[in-house]
Amino acid sequence: MKNFKASLSFFFLLVGIASAQLSSTFYSSSCPNALSTIKSAVNSAVSSEARMGASLLRLHFHDCFVNGCDASVLLDDTANFTGEKSAGPNANSLRGFDVVDTIKSQLESLCPGVFSCADILSVAARDSVVALGGPSWTVPLGRRDSTTASLSDANTNIPAPTLNLSALLTSFSNKGFNAKELVALSGSHTIGQARCTTFRARLYNEANINSSFATSLQANCPSNGGDANLSPLDVTTPNTFDNAYFTNLVSQKGLLHSDQQLFSGGSTDAQVNAYNSNPGSFSTDFANAMVKMGNLSPLTGTSGQIRTDCKKVN
Repeated sequence: MKNFKASLSFFFLLVGIASAQLSSTFYSSSCPNALSTIKSAVNSAVSSEARMGASLLRLHFHDCFVNGCDASVLLDDTANFTGEKSAGPNANSLRGFDVVDTIKSQLESLCPGVFSCADILSVAARDSVVALGGPSWTVPLGRRDSTTASLSDANTNIPAPTLNLSALLTSFSNKGFNAKELVALSGSHTIGQARCTTFRARLYNEANINSSFATSLQANCPSNGGDANLSPLDVTTPNTFDNAYFTNLVSQKGLLHSDQQLFSGGSTDAQVNAYNSNPGSFSTDFANAMVKMGNLSPLTGTSGQIRTDCKKVN
């Protein structure tokens, strides 16, 4: 028993070390006005175009699921590597790079070489959710930026909109998330839009879809052509971060195949019902899951670098 307790103490010591690498006060003396600067820039971008909030949230997600939250998703291709921007889940789809560049240039004026691009993504994701009426959370900071990117990892690690429930559970489990956290994080689809090419097969081939909902979408997403035409992921309140996404799933109005899989007679139905009936629990669980996602394999200490331009290595 003594050895077990010693092992447990050592385990919690390791956990403490791992979580202590990031701190909410990391920049409090080195760049005290950074967070207010990011918040102002995000609010401005989202007020100009509500969809930008979802785009900035998605940038953070697509960064963290590929070798951790290290801003690798922002890197342009070089002679040494092909970046992640041209990966299947990202090409002609990821956006918000210009907002990140604006924030970075403002921070470089305030505190040159101090605030990482990876931390910009984490904070901008939180501020985007708040700007659209969603919950807030304290963002642990201190991530550093990668010096490389991986096209192949981006193609394999980011869950596709065509996945069924078991594949979604596996994809998120591979990153340390349980089924409840999968459902909570999927709730980010209460904002944003998707291209016709990502949901056409569901519109025309699937039975577990509300018929009037499907019909209403078909004009903008024909069986042929219109691949880039957009439809809101949440048809009810597309520009408000709320729990309507789950209400839609219960009504078989999930836009993507992967969305409706969360409520289709499987193991996550009960969690969708819970978030549908209790928006407060969704907000709390979403915020906690976002903090956990932001802790995926960050570069800290002397690893990586602080890029002065988020698009390229120093």
